[in-house]
Amino acid sequence: MSMKSSVTDSNSLLNLKGVGPKVAEKLLRLDIHNQHDLLFHLPLRYQDRSHIYPIGSLRAGVECQIQGEVQLSEIKYGRRRMLLARLADGTGFITLRFFHFSNAQKEQLKRGVRLLCFGEVRRGKAGLEMAHPEYQFLKQNEDVVLDENLSPIYPTTEGVHQLTLRNIMSQVIAKLRADEIELINLIPKELLAKHQLPTLKDALLYIHHPPVDAQLDELSEGKHLTQQRLIIEELLAHHLSLRQLRVAMQKEKAPLLNNEDSFTKNFLSALPFELTGAQQKVIEDINFDLNKSSPMQRLVQGDVGSGKTVVAALAMLKAIESGYQAAIMAPTELLAEQHYQNFKNWLKPLGINVTWLSGKLKTAAKREALKQINSSEAQVVVGTHALFQEGVEFIKLGLIVVDEQHRFGVHQRLALREKGSSENGFPHQLIMTATPIPRTLAMTAYADLDCSVIDELPPGRIPVETVVIPDSKRDAIVQRVEQACSEGRQIYWVCTLIEESESLQAQAAEDTANLLAEALPQVRVALVHGRLKAEQKEKVMQAFKAGEVDLLVATTVIEVGVDVPNASLMIIENAERLGLSQLHQLRGRVGRGSQESACVLMYHGSLSENARQRLAIMRETNDGFEVARKDLEIRGPGEVLGTRQTGIMQMRIADLQRDQELIPQVADMANQVFQAFPECVEPLINRWIGQAKKYAAV
Repeated sequence: MSMKSSVTDSNSLLNLKGVGPKVAEKLLRLDIHNQHDLLFHLPLRYQDRSHIYPIGSLRAGVECQIQGEVQLSEIKYGRRRMLLARLADGTGFITLRFFHFSNAQKEQLKRGVRLLCFGEVRRGKAGLEMAHPEYQFLKQNEDVVLDENLSPIYPTTEGVHQLTLRNIMSQVIAKLRADEIELINLIPKELLAKHQLPTLKDALLYIHHPPVDAQLDELSEGKHLTQQRLIIEELLAHHLSLRQLRVAMQKEKAPLLNNEDSFTKNFLSALPFELTGAQQKVIEDINFDLNKSSPMQRLVQGDVGSGKTVVAALAMLKAIESGYQAAIMAPTELLAEQHYQNFKNWLKPLGINVTWLSGKLKTAAKREALKQINSSEAQVVVGTHALFQEGVEFIKLGLIVVDEQHRFGVHQRLALREKGSSENGFPHQLIMTATPIPRTLAMTAYADLDCSVIDELPPGRIPVETVVIPDSKRDAIVQRVEQACSEGRQIYWVCTLIEESESLQAQAAEDTANLLAEALPQVRVALVHGRLKAEQKEKVMQAFKAGEVDLLVATTVIEVGVDVPNASLMIIENAERLGLSQLHQLRGRVGRGSQESACVLMYHGSLSENARQRLAIMRETNDGFEVARKDLEIRGPGEVLGTRQTGIMQMRIADLQRDQELIPQVADMANQVFQAFPECVEPLINRWIGQAKKYAAV
């Protein structure tokens, strides 16, 4: 039964007291369409309004309820106008502080008025205080009616007050308790019993109105059994939606890419290195997929420098050998350019035509590229998101490679896949990321994909030594740079700015380059930033690669894709401003040769706890999987996976980081539901994902 489509009159929001057409319209912003949706609009946290605390017993940092009489109220003028009211109950007094207030409020909070207040106790200049507490007026000798349950705090929206939402919720909960709302248990009884989980009704009643003796710590951490019951159901719904997508994809047709030709053999024999065992294993996985008549959907995770690009090239050769085109899409111009150079250098000697397509191409060059793509002339197409724009027509696309996939929105990948559809079916998809995802998280986030991991770096790689230094020691760093250059080593100096503005970043990098050139007259200094034209950037990078430049000053545009084996020292200015994965990506630009390399993380001023933690992690480990695990702990999965990519991962109660130990249990449950209770799949997805399900169509 679909939750969105089962809006009967009795399920309408307009049947609830206090809900008119205007409130109902505002509730739509919270994705609340009917009374069923209200039940699944879950509390963020709870407050304890079941007690009244004596003012004399209060401690700072506690949220609580008090009552007392106003002894005096006054307006104080400082940097801001404030209304202060002193409240006393015979055991002590507390100051109520209001920054925003009306004249009516000032008149009401006069001496002798009795109040019931709820708020957080803080330490102020003149003792304890509450800033902007919730309050209501009490008549003389009026008894306060205390809540019998913990009070839920719900996610709300503009124009819908917390009290309004709580009042509406109470009505729906009363109807649920009286069995006036039909609520179907979509996890079969057998599975509930096996995992010792309560029914849906019991779980919802508890979560919306926990008893006063409930463990607030347990509830705030999402560890209560009733919460676990709903967390498991929500994770199950997401898992099933991706599994359903996988099943649908496996029913689609795809071209068989299994022809043997001399391309692969010639390519491998021209490589100046042997493939690692991990690369060979992943290539076997890919070839197995390409030999099937359903589209490959494979995610390849590999740390910085593990050789994902070579793996992608071998997959593309399989498409070309079978008479199809292959395309690779990268998220930035610079990374796409780097791929274009690599593939041109590798594939042109084999007689394979590599075509470049980017949004910045001039009209004539673009027209020529589009003509090649729409004929059999373009065998490999490299580009940015320009690849899926209107006017790009592939004639015979057999394989799509998506690099750094979490940087793309789901609709962008869908658009490229649709472009490749033909009478032969859909193209195969190979998705690559240098942001490793812990296994349990991948089981949920990528349940529609087969996952392969390149967990081995090429032989001879020496771990990069990482040091953290305050920028007060900048002169010593400049001396170290001079010393390294005199030894024939090459160096990156990365300038980071907190502003997003490309022009400000370019200016900062330019200033730094001028200062370093002045301080180091013997050193050949060059500059690269996002505002340079593609050919200028390429020219500078090629000069650096050829050893004609000693010190390359750059913005974070060099984060991915640049490979200069002789570069063995990197200095990152204002390193505290960058996230872990970006720092790890940048550090991956050095240590690509056989010599010892170092990365200096230079920070400015005193560090926040979070920044200190990030820089310490960088110093302790070179392992991308460990860095990713720590990054996940600090930032959470939404950011690590990419918020745009996780349109389907907007959770109501589950938290992928907090709840990851439940994921194997959920995956096991999903297998059983798929096999034994297929009729539950669609209703579960509709209940928890509903409108967002469209995002899954990639």
